Amino acid sequence: MHPRAVLPLWLALPTAAAAGLVLTTAFPALSWWPAVFVAVPLALLSLIGRRSWSAVLVGFVFGAALFFVNLAFTARYLGPVPWIALSTLEAALTAVMAVPIALAYRWMPRIAPGRWGRVLALPALVAGLWVSREELLGAFPYGGFPWARLAVTQASSPLADVTSWVGMSGLSFLIVFACAAAIEAARRGPWRRASDARVLAPALAALLAILVVPQSPTTDAGTLRVGAVQGNGPAGYFDARQPYDVFRAQLTATRPIEGEDLDVLLWPEGGVDADPTHSASVARELDALAGRVRAPLVIGAVTQRGDEYFNSSLVWQTGGEGPVQTYDKRHPVPFGEYVPDRGFWRQFAPDLIDLIQREYTPGTATPAVTVDHVTVGLAICFDVIYDDVVRDGAQAGAEVFMFQTNNADFRGTDENLQQLAFARVRAIEAGRSVINLSTVGTSQVIAPDGATLDALPEGEPGAMVTDVPLRTGLTPAMVIGAPLQALLGWGSILALAAAGVLARRRARHAD
Repeated sequence: MHPRAVLPLWLALPTAAAAGLVLTTAFPALSWWPAVFVAVPLALLSLIGRRSWSAVLVGFVFGAALFFVNLAFTARYLGPVPWIALSTLEAALTAVMAVPIALAYRWMPRIAPGRWGRVLALPALVAGLWVSREELLGAFPYGGFPWARLAVTQASSPLADVTSWVGMSGLSFLIVFACAAAIEAARRGPWRRASDARVLAPALAALLAILVVPQSPTTDAGTLRVGAVQGNGPAGYFDARQPYDVFRAQLTATRPIEGEDLDVLLWPEGGVDADPTHSASVARELDALAGRVRAPLVIGAVTQRGDEYFNSSLVWQTGGEGPVQTYDKRHPVPFGEYVPDRGFWRQFAPDLIDLIQREYTPGTATPAVTVDHVTVGLAICFDVIYDDVVRDGAQAGAEVFMFQTNNADFRGTDENLQQLAFARVRAIEAGRSVINLSTVGTSQVIAPDGATLDALPEGEPGAMVTDVPLRTGLTPAMVIGAPLQALLGWGSILALAAAGVLARRRARHAD
């Protein structure tokens, strides 16, 4: 017998829409992080008892309400087509992954109808499937877009410390588990005996843990004096500019700190709007700048090797050697930095596709370099949203992270603040300081505990000189993050499949 839906479809659809809209308020700029504890229960209630096709419909409505608002920044310059396409894709994937959650609510009560099954096993499976959905969106298609993860909403909340133990996927799991367990506890009705109340212990323990657990400690390793420059040059795709205008803006904004005692000078992604490995004049300017600040430079530029282009971070030192170390962005943005299957997609939006002339090649190097005897982890722009980049940098011995970005195409939107939230969570997750530096803002130096140490206002040129704390030692999240993600993501899919087999067997035996 099919379980009865908690909400009729006519009510489930607006409930799912409300869940998506409420969840958007947990992201910057509002950052109302407790909203997740309203949004997640609403989203789950709309799926309980649903058949597959109605679950798809409910899931799509939830995803559309979330992503059409959350990703509105993509329409800032390119118009509605990219925004509608990306938001619809993310909503469609959310819809597909709503079906496994609905199936969990159908099958688990059949094989584990008791108190422990309802308040422990079922919420754990539902939470794992929610993480599976986040993992799917972060991997498919074309490398995925892991943007609207629950853990990111907690960047400035007491729950953020949990990421240092179990990573971003682990925090998402615990949030959903606590919400799903609370729903099942309420659905069971009055608790008449002490044994009933004890069933709630795991859920209460999970909720208490994510509220009070301290950050996993890392070891103090001194400081690095970093000069970070936000030139506020015309770095956007449609900004009116002449050759080298961004480079000149960076040089101008650097002058006030050229007399400072620096260990390293950091510029953002695309801070040099020419390839310094091919331009002798730009290389001479960088050599001179490194001589004036008496420190190595970490700069961002597009580099060409043969027929391939790379979005690169370069370590530049005096002496005419050129870049002594290079990291190339691992995750170029599809339809932003390259066009996958160009011939196919050009049929639908030739004008937009033809705007993207260069095809950036993904880098393969470890995202870490050595500067002044300090290992620095790197991420370029949207690299920061991918777990593997930060994890590999930490495991390579990074004592600090430098995230170089260019938000100029999203001026006047919340994109820069949403990306900054990722940077803040990464600082806490890895137990490392982060310098998140943009061409136009928002730029901040973030301490290992997530506190803001220094900042530059958005939309203004400026420079900051900061003694940035260094740390050594790996947090548990950096050690077990990958296998834990696999366990939560793939493990929950396998567990759902096993539950389906057992539920069908019990149904046959009952007949």
